[in-house]
Order: sequence, then C-alpha cells, then structure tokens
Amino acid sequence: MKTSLKTLAAAMLLALACGSAAAQQAAGGTLDKIKASGKAVLGVREASPPMAYMLGAGEKYVGYHVELCERVLKDIAPQARLEYMAVTAQNTIPLVQNGTLDIGCGPTTNNTARQQQVAFALTTYVSEVRMATRVDSGIATLDQLAGRNVSASTGTTAVQLLRKRERALNVSYPMMLGKDHLESFLLMESGRADAFVLDDNLLAGIIANSKNPAAYRIVGEPLGSEPIALLFRKDDPAFKTAVDDALRRLMKSGELEKIYNRWFVAPIPPKNTSLNLPMSAALRQLIAEPNDKPLEAYAK
Repeated sequence: MKTSLKTLAAAMLLALACGSAAAQQAAGGTLDKIKASGKAVLGVREASPPMAYMLGAGEKYVGYHVELCERVLKDIAPQARLEYMAVTAQNTIPLVQNGTLDIGCGPTTNNTARQQQVAFALTTYVSEVRMATRVDSGIATLDQLAGRNVSASTGTTAVQLLRKRERALNVSYPMMLGKDHLESFLLMESGRADAFVLDDNLLAGIIANSKNPAAYRIVGEPLGSEPIALLFRKDDPAFKTAVDDALRRLMKSGELEKIYNRWFVAPIPPKNTSLNLPMSAALRQLIAEPNDKPLEAYAK
C-alpha cells in the first residue's frame, strides 16, 4: 500500500511538473518553436480577396493580411522559412490552438468568444458586414430580404448577425451556407440565393474577380462593424508582444497604410482591377491609437 501511495504521489508530482513545463512552453513557446523548426506556418485562405487568397495553380498566397503576416514575421523571425497552409473559417482556430499554425492570416473577426480560445493582434482592419446582390434583383435594403434565400459562409460572423436580426425583427432569412466564400457567391451568382452577406472588403474582392463584375453591387445598411486581426495561440504573451510591436512599427512608419492601399485602392491580381475602398476613418483612428478590442466593444 505504501509503495502504491508513493508511486501515486510520484506520478502526481510528475504530472504537475509536466503541466508546469507545458504551461511555461505555452507562455512563450511560439517564438521558440519557430526558432527550433526554422519555419513559421501561416494559415491563409484560398478565396478571401483582398485579405488572403491564392493566385493560380502555383499555390502562391497573397493579400493584405498575408503581406502583413509576412512583414511581421520577417521582423520578429528573420531567419525563418515561411510555410503556407490553406485554412477555412471553421478550422482556423482549432489549428491555431493545437499548434499546427503559428499565426492565422485570414480575415478573422476578433470577438469575446474567440478570445477564450485564441489571442488576437492589434486590429488591422475594420469591416462592415453588408450584402451583395445582382444588379437586376431590385434588392437594395435588408428589409427586402425577408423570406428570401440568403447565402453566407459557414463559420462567419455574418451568419450570427443574420440570426440576430431574425430574432430582433421576427423575420426569416432562409439561409444557404457555402463552405467558403466562392461557393457562397456562386449560390447568389446562380440565382439560388437572392443576396450574399459578408464583410464589405471581401465582397468587393470577390465581385472584382468574378466573371462579370458589373452585374453585382454591394447594397443595404451594415449589419455590424467588425475588428479584423491576425491571431495566434492564447497564453503566449511573448509572441503577442512581438507581433503587436512589429505592427506598431508598420503603423507609425506609414508602411501599413502603403500596404493597405496596395490591396484596397490599387489594381490587384489576377484581373488587375481596383476595389476602390479607401481607408476608413475608423481604421485611421486605430492606426493612431492601436488596440485589440473585440467586436462587442464596437457594438456599444
């Protein structure tokens, strides 16, 4: 019995020690992991222009948040090789949590629920959730959507905002969920859905790269404003500090605004069309006074 108790006690102490070691590793582990492996793994999207998307068959990933990730990592881990992994809205957070991704570079909304799972960098974009429709649909307001099919992408906050509006106004928006933004756009493009709801910047990018950009427009009042940010493992203050400091340097130097204009104002590939979305007053204020406040702070 004494031997068993000693064995049990030793096992418990070992478990506590391992837990403590794991906690210490988690506290500053990402920079160490990148240094040890010689690479940094970036989570990117295949179809979320201009924030993150794939160009051609060569699997080259580009976009505003992809470039920000690249610039940040070049600053904080200059020797690391950058490895890109295609992710979706649904699997980004789990892959960050389990350490598969070192940093998420897609257009992810920072909200309080997600802050329980991952950490977010300083806000680098503020989007408005709006709807895209076909020009010939005659739809110009959210009120006209009642009872009509609406497409949205699985795992996005657009779905939550539509559900919230349904409850508040006692209306129904029959929802058709696409696995990604291109599939959601196709539902609207093909006429199966009357509107596609998503962040305005992503809508603009998808429309600009569609077969007939002139056939679609972004209309209606915003369902909400959302802070968009890079994300990484929670409880890793060293990595968050490094990323945030790198972003502050880009903001202060004016380089972040140049990167923004390259993706939102200048013509972008593959069709060399411009989104014509100048930097908003909200984002300019965030560059002047950076913060990582969640969505809920914007709703107040």
